Amino acid sequence: MRNSGIIISIIAGISIIIFAMVFGNAYKYKYKNSNTINVTGNAMTNFESDIVKWSASFSRKSMDLSEASEQLKRDRDMVKDFLVRQGISDKEILFNAVNINRDFSYHTDPNGNSYNTFTGYSLSQNVSVESKDLDKVANASREISTLISQGVELSSNLPNYYFSGLEDLKLKLISEASQNAKVRAENIAKEAGSSLGELVKADLGIFQITGQNENEEYSYGGAFNVTSRKKTANITVKTSYLSN
Repeated sequence: MRNSGIIISIIAGISIIIFAMVFGNAYKYKYKNSNTINVTGNAMTNFESDIVKWSASFSRKSMDLSEASEQLKRDRDMVKDFLVRQGISDKEILFNAVNINRDFSYHTDPNGNSYNTFTGYSLSQNVSVESKDLDKVANASREISTLISQGVELSSNLPNYYFSGLEDLKLKLISEASQNAKVRAENIAKEAGSSLGELVKADLGIFQITGQNENEEYSYGGAFNVTSRKKTANITVKTSYLSN
């Protein structure tokens, strides 16, 4: 019986020690998390696009497929000749495959019976340009509508602008936003009469690209402007620092 009492006392003592360790660690964890400084750093920069992509489509319709094909070929030659005269090189011009549709007109007779009538073949083709010469392509996109007066059924899209160094730009902004967050945290710690400790957490915010001097709203999923030649990039970094 005496040995059993000793064993029980030992177990009880070990339990107290373990409880004290767990409680102490929990207190330190709570203290650690209650003495953090949470800040959001921000960085932004203006930049200009160096790649332009533009596209247009043209079409022809005829009851005879070969006739529509020949008309579309003449239109294609006119479009290419126009672009080359604008200073755009052959290697920057891409014509997609011809799209062919059989068109029908649907009718209903007095008895309620439905039927359709073949109205011809519709052929269409897209042309796209990708170039680093932004001025030439922008000018061509505005002037190509003159082909309409020459009988070409053409629809031109707005140019889209991109930046080839976007990944390097993003990394640079992340670094600047992180440094901005650290400076803010240091100022908060100083005002509180403490010093800034180690970084315990950092979360990257949304990368936003908007047009310069344009009233665009930031998107929850990230804005990515392609219609403006001059753009503004913005990124945020949310950080948590210990306060000593």
